[in-house]
Amino acid sequence: MGAIDRPRIAPYSPAMQAELDTLETKIRQVAELCHALRQDNIALRQQVLAAQQDNKQLTTRLDAAKTRLQALLDTLPEDV
Repeated sequence: MGAIDRPRIAPYSPAMQAELDTLETKIRQVAELCHALRQDNIALRQQVLAAQQDNKQLTTRLDAAKTRLQALLDTLPEDV
């Protein structure tokens, strides 16, 4: 990224220029962090969706296993 274009109406003192340069660097860092966090957020949302789909499939399989187990239990004689 290039430096922010500043109007050169009046020259800044060296101290003020240093502060502006520091502020510009910090703003750039915050913008980069926001971008990285946005990308992380997208990845995490995708992981949550995948985990929810896995959970749904596992719940379906567990329900089917419960149904089969109950069917087996129903075939056992009562007095065993």
